[in-house]
Amino acid sequence: MAESSITVPGSDAHRLTVAPVTGFIGAEIGGLRLGRNPSDAEVAAVREALLRYKVVFLRDQDITYEHLAGFAARFGTLIPGHPIYQAPKDMPYVRDLDSRGDGTRANYWHTDLTFAAAPPAFAFLLNVTCPPVGGDTIWANTAAAYAHLPAELRDAADGLRIVHSNDSDYIEATYAHSPRARDEYLAKRVSAEHPAVRVHPETGERALLLGGFARSAVGHRPRAGRELIAVLEEYATQPEYTVRWRWREGDLVIWDNQATMHYAVRDYGDAHRRALRVTVAGEVTVGVDGRPGRSIERAGRGYDAS
Repeated sequence: MAESSITVPGSDAHRLTVAPVTGFIGAEIGGLRLGRNPSDAEVAAVREALLRYKVVFLRDQDITYEHLAGFAARFGTLIPGHPIYQAPKDMPYVRDLDSRGDGTRANYWHTDLTFAAAPPAFAFLLNVTCPPVGGDTIWANTAAAYAHLPAELRDAADGLRIVHSNDSDYIEATYAHSPRARDEYLAKRVSAEHPAVRVHPETGERALLLGGFARSAVGHRPRAGRELIAVLEEYATQPEYTVRWRWREGDLVIWDNQATMHYAVRDYGDAHRRALRVTVAGEVTVGVDGRPGRSIERAGRGYDAS
């Protein structure tokens, strides 16, 4: 896929470039500066690229929290940065991901906040501080993975329901370094049941909904259910369906949380890494059979319904 360009109409008409990064996922957008209040046409072009490529990368954005939140709000309703953690008072929609902060790590395949009935639709992550080496993030296109499943496995996945919880393998892995932070995180239990295959509310694509918060498969014995989830995740995270991004300070990455998983590689030792994430409200998931997801233990704060 070759780079394409989009002429944005208006008195200051200019061209945005959209350059695919891999064959199945990811595109870098050039010619857009968020600090100058992008036009409606520019926002529409970014959204179109986001839905097509699942994750888009914008280099060298010199922007404030107000720019970040204002831009994200043009894609939907902003929601609190996390259903459990409190946001900084001066940045009410941010999840401040600071390696020197509350101990949060994300070095495990996951889709953001799937323990809620309505996980975020889109996430906007602004890199503030980079380690000198390492700290890449990897995304996987779970719609492409679903489309290329063996037919028999795809049929089985269509009818599968999975319970996602904040008390999960993700927490055991990413908080292993800090039992105190783990206990604080689990002080509020949140869980939801989702279809293993969700229908994207905008594109109509079918995408696998898995990741580290997936705990059990409904109607299956615990071990068998976990093995089913593991098989599907093995297909979903094949290198062919992934893109790996080397961050620079000022990078903004936007991903479609409705059709991706991601993994923040923890290979930078004690170096400092910090990013600000803003999220847009999503809808309650819907499966191939039309059945919606449901809260088991409610998340609140805008995460239980669109």
